[in-house]
Amino acid sequence: MAKKQKKHSGGTPATVALTAAGTPFTLHAYEHDPASPSYGEEAAEALGVSPDRVFKTLVADVDGELTVAVVPVAGQLDLKALASAVGGKRAAMADRAAAERTTGYVRGGISPLGQRKRLRTVLDSSASDHATVCISAGRRGLEVELSPADLAALTSAVVAPIGRA
Repeated sequence: MAKKQKKHSGGTPATVALTAAGTPFTLHAYEHDPASPSYGEEAAEALGVSPDRVFKTLVADVDGELTVAVVPVAGQLDLKALASAVGGKRAAMADRAAAERTTGYVRGGISPLGQRKRLRTVLDSSASDHATVCISAGRRGLEVELSPADLAALTSAVVAPIGRA
């Protein structure tokens, strides 16, 4: 069962960044199952939140530059739309090791916040359909709930339709 925690001190680089920015957020912890085939869907189920409100953080390579895509776990990333959103021509999923090394997070726990090297970010426009969305807080089994406007502002995200069902 998910636990809500109100204490925001310490934590992951993502929660530290949120706290430092003075951004309101709610932290949700749940027991991560290493056998789960989808980190995002596992989070949605564990938190009792609709999968269209839980967003996954994917790292792609757009014309040689690592770029973060934040899309609902219920769908997929449209690589062509991602490239277009940042004025690029071609996009492909980034090498896992490069994504982990650059962000400072491990796969399944990559957050768009508090990355080792801040990457340009694109947030799927469906986020604005919700008062709050959930994203990885920087480790498996830990999600942050915040407003999509705050997420976009903190990451300097381009907001564009980059997800598909």
